[in-house]
Amino acid sequence: MDSPYARELIVAFGALQGAAQLSQSIISSKDKGVIEKEDLSPVTVADFAVQALLTATIKDAFPRDRVVGEEDASDLRKNPVLMERVWELLNRNGGTQYKLPATQDQMCDLIDECGSGVPGGQGSGRTWVFDPIDGTKTYVRGELYAINMGLLLDGKQVAGIVACPNMSIDAKAPLRNENIDPTGQGCIVFAVKDHGAYIRPLSGSLEGIQPKKLARHAESQDVRFVTCVNIVDSALDGVHEVVAEQLNAVYPGSDLVPWVLRWAVLAMGLGNTTVWVYKRKDRYGKAWDHAGAMLLFEESGGKITDVRGNPIDLSAGRKMSANFGFIAAPIDIHGRVLQTVHNVLREQGKQEFFE
Repeated sequence: MDSPYARELIVAFGALQGAAQLSQSIISSKDKGVIEKEDLSPVTVADFAVQALLTATIKDAFPRDRVVGEEDASDLRKNPVLMERVWELLNRNGGTQYKLPATQDQMCDLIDECGSGVPGGQGSGRTWVFDPIDGTKTYVRGELYAINMGLLLDGKQVAGIVACPNMSIDAKAPLRNENIDPTGQGCIVFAVKDHGAYIRPLSGSLEGIQPKKLARHAESQDVRFVTCVNIVDSALDGVHEVVAEQLNAVYPGSDLVPWVLRWAVLAMGLGNTTVWVYKRKDRYGKAWDHAGAMLLFEESGGKITDVRGNPIDLSAGRKMSANFGFIAAPIDIHGRVLQTVHNVLREQGKQEFFE
């Protein structure tokens, strides 16, 4: 595709090919070096290694760009055994299409640079946002996960490049976490602002493979959900299924844990709507779960706001504290979905969640 970010896409494709190879190399292993973070979410050796690989590759190609990522290296610095495992995984497979840290200290410094970074707003320039393994809970189980690279300019999305290492390029709805690609090929879904959304195989030539442009969502179509049930407990109980019922939509539709994967699946047309009302008003999305990945859906005809109907503001910080929850649907039906959510919350006496 022709775009003002052609070089960035090629660099990102190479980084994601390396990151996918790295993460897939241990996905069948029973011991992925899982530890528990302060927020009780899991992290694996692959999370650390992939973040180091992505950061090293981007900083080599674009040294002045800023970086933001989910992880920091504090656990590695105080656990030499864990650090050695991450270092060994990083160096297990060499490749010319990506860069690696030269030393363990540099590896930790690169991870920390991401871990302390913030997206920034007007005047902040170019910032890459990484989620090294989105869906760590499903990754640990050998199920679907995604790797996210989003490029922001002054806090606004200009490119999103998502690797789906074990999801088929020909995936069908309804998609579940366990529906891994039987061919083991995977795919990359990507978008550039005002240039559309595309899909290509994960492997193969960085420049020689012609990507397929994803169709825009048609007007006046039925609501088809992409959401998550059971595994994730951050959603307000008793709301989402009622919203689906009032919209005459099958629920849950495609049922996926990783947010990045949900945005990619929406862009691919395996659903067209997602609603997420957090169970607490002080709960916020995290930039790496959404930055760049949301652009995939927007460039395929989707509109995304928070539950209050406000535009998404990625400049608020690592936590998206300017917004509460998500309402995403094709442009022509977004208003109907948003109003239905408000009606259900009002009927349940929970209007404080959108007022």
